[in-house]
Amino acid sequence: MSATQPRPPGDDAEHELTVDELAARVGLTVRNVRAYAARGLLPPPRMAGRTGYYGREHVARLLLVREMLAEGYSLAMIERTLASAPPTASSATLALHRALLAPWLPPEPEEATGPELAARMGVPAGPELIDQLVALGIVERLDGERLRVLDPALLVAGQQVVALGVPVTALIAAQAQVNEHVRAISRTYVQMFVGTVWRGFVEAGAPPEQLDAILATVARLQPVSAQAVLAAFRTEMAAEVADAVEVALGELGG
Repeated sequence: MSATQPRPPGDDAEHELTVDELAARVGLTVRNVRAYAARGLLPPPRMAGRTGYYGREHVARLLLVREMLAEGYSLAMIERTLASAPPTASSATLALHRALLAPWLPPEPEEATGPELAARMGVPAGPELIDQLVALGIVERLDGERLRVLDPALLVAGQQVVALGVPVTALIAAQAQVNEHVRAISRTYVQMFVGTVWRGFVEAGAPPEQLDAILATVARLQPVSAQAVLAAFRTEMAAEVADAVEVALGELGG
């Protein structure tokens, strides 16, 4: 079934649509609409008997999916972008949600099996390793033995640490603590932004002419906050290393 051209908005935008009408409105095939729904990109329709009816929120989501696909986003990236969006969000809200979230999304996830991950880490394969990685939020289970690595860059960093001779169990335990600290740091920066820049935008009535400046601030917040965290980490790490070296040398001297 070939895609048809989307119909321009009209009075029927207020009415519910069948899946065929929904597909025609957004210029997709019914097969694609069903596939996107199966991936969780659409909230469930209102069911009347065996017929599902879709509203404006479904149209808004599918139009955003089309736009992101045209820009080169994968379905996995789109799925992560929409995961925290309100199910009944309008097209404008979804666009803003996407613009605010996109700079912070991790790299494209990868898929692997448990033995493949264990081989990359240089450790024996076993369910304990996978359970720990899942608990940390580094991987998630798919069908069968397949796993999805949610942040490949973090896994690569872990491989490099293990290659230095650190046992993988010690690394996982340390990473769990680091995640807690990073979560607190992230919350601090987000609350700072929400309590200042975003609050001022909302109190001003969310003027459209200020939206570009808000999005630019969000995009710049990532590198500048990362730079600030790295600078603070470098200072604190130097102090911790100096203390540890002093203790270690004292042991050697004894």
